[in-house]
Amino acid sequence: MGLFGFGRKKEILDLTEDYRKKQERIKELQEENSESGISSSMDSSSGVLDLSGNVDEKRKRLAKRLIDMTNKIEDLNNQIYHLQQRLEVLEKKSGIISSNAGSANTSGFSMFN
Repeated sequence: MGLFGFGRKKEILDLTEDYRKKQERIKELQEENSESGISSSMDSSSGVLDLSGNVDEKRKRLAKRLIDMTNKIEDLNNQIYHLQQRLEVLEKKSGIISSNAGSANTSGFSMFN
């Protein structure tokens, strides 16, 4: 072993196996897409597979998922609001003043004493 790589044996790095595997994978994807009726184009220089026929479907599914998530968040927000309202009613009935109320406890009962 030498300083800065001097004196080391020169190793040959063979990338042909990886390249062949990638080409086989690309060929399989193209065959699957052609069997399912999806139009695809291949940019051989960069190895990127473009599924342009499927973009509109993905966009619609993403929009639907975002709408569903937004609705779910709104529902959960409403549930939290209603639970807060119930909690305030229960606190008033039991004589406990919430820290958000900002007024002094007139009943003489304090949760922290």
